[in-house]
Amino acid sequence: MPKERRQILSIKPLFLARADAAAFLAIGESTFENLVARGEAPKPRKVSAGRTAWLVEDLENWGRERPESDLLPPVNSGYGRRGVG
Repeated sequence: MPKERRQILSIKPLFLARADAAAFLAIGESTFENLVARGEAPKPRKVSAGRTAWLVEDLENWGRERPESDLLPPVNSGYGRRGVG
């Protein structure tokens, strides 16, 4: 009898919590919070009565609209630190 193949599914999340949204954009939580507070990043959506989160599509669109840079990430951008990069 042939061995049964299992499909591996990867489900893209619809919403992300604050820490996950910041990580998704490769920025720190405080930087993300400041951008949101200044209206420079997407606002969270109301998921339920006591819960807000960021729509992944809003984060993706915002990220795609960011201007291109001719600069490489700075040395202190987090790469090379324990657990990052």
